[in-house]
Amino acid sequence: MNVRRRHISGIAVTAAAALGLGTLSACSSDSAAAGNTDKFDVVASFYPMAFLAEQIGGEHVNVSSLTQPGQEPHDLELSTKQRAQLEETDAALFLKGLQPAVDEAIGQSGVKTKIDAATLTSLEEHGTEADGHAAEEGHTGEEHAGEEHAGEGHTEDEHAGEGHTEDEHAGEGHTEDEHGHDHSHEAGGKDPHIWLDPVKYAEVAEGVGKAFEKADPDHAADYRKNTEALVGKLGELNTKFETGLKDTKTKVFITTHSAFGYLAERYGLTEESISGLSPESEPSAARVKELEKMAKADGVSTIFYETLVSDKTAKTVAKDANLKTDVLDPLEGITDTSRGDDYFQVMEANLKALRTALGAT
Repeated sequence: MNVRRRHISGIAVTAAAALGLGTLSACSSDSAAAGNTDKFDVVASFYPMAFLAEQIGGEHVNVSSLTQPGQEPHDLELSTKQRAQLEETDAALFLKGLQPAVDEAIGQSGVKTKIDAATLTSLEEHGTEADGHAAEEGHTGEEHAGEEHAGEGHTEDEHAGEGHTEDEHAGEGHTEDEHGHDHSHEAGGKDPHIWLDPVKYAEVAEGVGKAFEKADPDHAADYRKNTEALVGKLGELNTKFETGLKDTKTKVFITTHSAFGYLAERYGLTEESISGLSPESEPSAARVKELEKMAKADGVSTIFYETLVSDKTAKTVAKDANLKTDVLDPLEGITDTSRGDDYFQVMEANLKALRTALGAT
């Protein structure tokens, strides 16, 4: 559907074909890469964004993901093919701060509609060993659920169809670890894992829906209908989590890295992480001892690890502390080992795992 594509010369089209712009995602039922179909073509940065695009776009969109199933998204580097694909698509949907290479490529691309999910809800700081944790600071899920985001100046109407280019954010700093990986995730170290909170994910969905309506007005009514349906399902999921985690023996859970800060805050829990926001960093001996003491004091039975990162650290700490291990999936990608085929199935599996670990009644 890309209007700009109609003005591309035959030579350019041939060159694009030579680059092998084939399917880049298992998410899309259409094997053609976004940018080469008669539908509204959307390039999504990774699974949670692709899922939104597919659910909201329905039959009118062709969705392609830059991050392959099973690929750890934080350290994604884009190929020449993928950068070329961005020039051909109608829209790019991404979460600024999670994947620096994607932020850079989209900012430099000529794609007309750039939808930054980070502008569609509020981001907060979570997850370093040194800082306070949400529940310890008294920020329970009930308090968080009643927060007004409008006061922060970021309403969906203001951001829904806006293109947020890299130039607008050029002054934002990103820190790198000793391996050169960028794990600041957002200016000020804000946590990008908003999709793991169904309420925040619904806020993003509403903004994405409005952006689709603006970019592809011929199908605006369907986008609006699909968005309402998705937001409704996310509301039901939120209710399941509220009910399922209301009465538990402990409110503390341990994960390999701090992906679940928003979820913990939403439902009045405390997430303790082994490695902070970085999934690759190794914990200090002092941190491991601290977690062992905390687990004993707070009745923690389980250390959670995730599907796309090695479970070695989690199992080592669990063995030393005589704890069990289980999967809590941050839903950064769906693979054959995922406990479900889509966002909702995996989130319900996460709820089941949390209820077991926390001793829900």
